[in-house]
Amino acid sequence: MKQFQVLFYETELGYSPAEEFMKSIDIKMRAKLAGIISILQEYGNQLREPYSKHLEDGIFEIRGKVGSDISRVLYFFYHDRKIILTNGFVKKTNKTPRSELEKAKKYRNDYYERCVCNEKV
Repeated sequence: MKQFQVLFYETELGYSPAEEFMKSIDIKMRAKLAGIISILQEYGNQLREPYSKHLEDGIFEIRGKVGSDISRVLYFFYHDRKIILTNGFVKKTNKTPRSELEKAKKYRNDYYERCVCNEKV
């Protein structure tokens, strides 16, 4: 079976929130999340808890835990087996912050608009 392609979302100016988040976290957590991303690349939409969870409206999270530290990276699926990582955060409460979900949706909408426009050219 063909693997999924995992990509970092980039703004129009080339900023990648998820990639910057990954660079900013502890090396052990980065390694943990990189391992889960590699599992995600293989299993895609078949991946479930404890590695991945659907949150709402087509936004999913990968879930990393090292000791008592918990990190999440949000993503969505795009056609042709693409997975787009949007943003990440260190989890401090039981619920995913609404602001992080809204960011992921905003980034997804931006990605859709720019990709659809580019595909028509």
